[in-house]
Amino acid sequence: MIHEGQYDTAPEPHQALMERWRRFPRKPDMLVYGIRSLAALAIRAWLRVYHRMEVIGGEHLPAEGSYVLVANHTSHLDALSLLSILPLKKVHRAFPVAAADYFFTSIPRLAMATVIMNALPFDRRAHFRQSLTLCQEVLANPGNILILFPEGTRSTSGKIGEFKPGIGLLLAGTSVPVLPCYTSGAFNAWPKGRMLPRPGRLRLMIGAQRNYSGLRPGKEAALQICQELRQAVLELAALNGDERASVPEPRESPCEALRENRHSRSWE
Repeated sequence: MIHEGQYDTAPEPHQALMERWRRFPRKPDMLVYGIRSLAALAIRAWLRVYHRMEVIGGEHLPAEGSYVLVANHTSHLDALSLLSILPLKKVHRAFPVAAADYFFTSIPRLAMATVIMNALPFDRRAHFRQSLTLCQEVLANPGNILILFPEGTRSTSGKIGEFKPGIGLLLAGTSVPVLPCYTSGAFNAWPKGRMLPRPGRLRLMIGAQRNYSGLRPGKEAALQICQELRQAVLELAALNGDERASVPEPRESPCEALRENRHSRSWE
């Protein structure tokens, strides 16, 4: 009921647009699909020419079904590189998991995250369980692809940090395959804090898929999975000649904190 002297104000157009883009899952939009497909073609050409991108291990990508790609995270180029290795027809069913508190707070970032990259908003701070459930629902739909960076944020040193156990909580006891990946060169080309990328060669290495259906969901399984996947990415880095890709081990890793039941935000 509207009382005298009170009015329901309509949302500003840009606010309504932002709210529609923040919703997930998103309704099919042919205009957005068209823009995303054209952007994907342009990005692939840019990566090939400007960054001379090389892909090793592409034969490991499943031809069908849902799966997860996990990789080290040093740059915005990481997600673009991983999206570029997928068949063009799958770009609308590939979902890079993106921090809701960073990519979904301003129109430019929101447009890039939703229209161009089709990102899934993940709340790292307040609603972890709901975000994890959303990821599980996406993978339950055959043919969907999740792109995850288990470090939780871009590295400021170019080194591979600890993997947060959220990836283990997501995969334990499921038949969804996961492929470890290693991106090289992205940190030099577009590190955190730099406005625009500089020319630089990129290499993306894709490892063989893994399956954790035999593990009973729980803290121990999550611990094992996050450690195994981090080691797999480190091994890819070593194959690339980056033996010192790892940061020094902290006194207590997020995985160990989960073991001790003192980690309430498993993907932060």
